[in-house]
Amino acid sequence: MLDELEKRIGYTFRERSYLETALTHPSYGGDHHLPDNQRLEFLGDAVLELAVSRALYETHPKMPEGGLSRLRSALVREETLAAAAKGYELGREIRLSVGEERTGGRSKPSLLADAMEAVIAAVYLDGGIEAAFDLVRRTIDVTHIADEGVYYAMDAKTRLQELLQKDGHVPEYEITSVQGPPHAPVFTASVRVDGRALGEGKGHTKRQAQQAAAAEAVRLLSEKEGPAE
Repeated sequence: MLDELEKRIGYTFRERSYLETALTHPSYGGDHHLPDNQRLEFLGDAVLELAVSRALYETHPKMPEGGLSRLRSALVREETLAAAAKGYELGREIRLSVGEERTGGRSKPSLLADAMEAVIAAVYLDGGIEAAFDLVRRTIDVTHIADEGVYYAMDAKTRLQELLQKDGHVPEYEITSVQGPPHAPVFTASVRVDGRALGEGKGHTKRQAQQAAAAEAVRLLSEKEGPAE
């Protein structure tokens, strides 16, 4: 199962124990005398903030410090982290105690957000700062800004669905081609609404390709609508 999770997040661990610890909730760690993800969560919070700060600094070169700080605060919060965890399906991989499982721990936003931060830290420890930054860049979109703040989401497919559902539309995804060798395929996906093409994207997994297509569709729709008034 962790192999599939690595594909979803786009990173393969050299030391799998980092990922295992990131997915170990304190309730499970305490019951089984294993290290839990709290320390990784602490580290991941710092890595995430630095990664988002760098991305905002690079993508918005004319924005003053105050604006950058407000955008970072809007991005680095429980809601977006929980959405990211759901997009990567972290919930089904987290190790929980029986009691936490019974109370719906796998869907708790705070628990999911903590696990997402821990995974970011695990990637940092295993692959270095650039690997962690790459994961954050794939996870958080810092490019869409509206007058009232920031237009954000950790999951481009969810973001697109929210944009379209207000008009009663549902996006449809299709894998249009697969190229490259079997061990490193490149998928191309398209997203359509009522037969109209909205975006296209590529990725090393079908999910990544669909996410890329959704991100392109969101970008085009945002440009068409313009800033909120």
